[in-house]
Amino acid sequence: MMTLYHAGYDEIKQPDIHRGRINADFGQGFYTTDDRDFAYGWAIEKPGFEVIVNRYELDDRMLKIKVFDKNPEWYRYIFANRRLVPDSFSEYDLIIGPIACDTIYDTLGIITSGFLSDEEAMELLLVGDSPRQVVLKTAKAAENLHFISSEILSKEQIELSRIRHEEENEKFQGEFAKALEKL
Repeated sequence: MMTLYHAGYDEIKQPDIHRGRINADFGQGFYTTDDRDFAYGWAIEKPGFEVIVNRYELDDRMLKIKVFDKNPEWYRYIFANRRLVPDSFSEYDLIIGPIACDTIYDTLGIITSGFLSDEEAMELLLVGDSPRQVVLKTAKAAENLHFISSEILSKEQIELSRIRHEEENEKFQGEFAKALEKL
């Protein structure tokens, strides 16, 4: 069993695996995380909406699961999904792995421009910590996800998460710049 979180503007008791972006890191699916703090930090204020973090329990015992680490296979999968290449792991119910930080777009652009080799790009993508995303890809996975509760975040919780996110991003940008200088 896994405890999972999803941040957004709605209480979602029955997620729709077909609602999300097709070109997200792991393709279309219902995106969650097993990191409560990250879910809080993912939440962004939107005028006229409450920020809600949903909590679930997932019975993953009967699911086919693909787990990625930050490695070339993970990188190629994200690169393919962002370019809308057919899903090479469509037989999996659940895909788990690191979130690709926003610098992946810059890195991919640098690769296609010929300034970095694939190996050098991979070095850049390994910089920093990445929270795990847990993506429900099939109806079977969604059927095994059980809604537990939802929480409306206060303005104070959102602000604290925003500050923490800015601090983490500043640290990451420094590490990324150092890695880029070495190349």
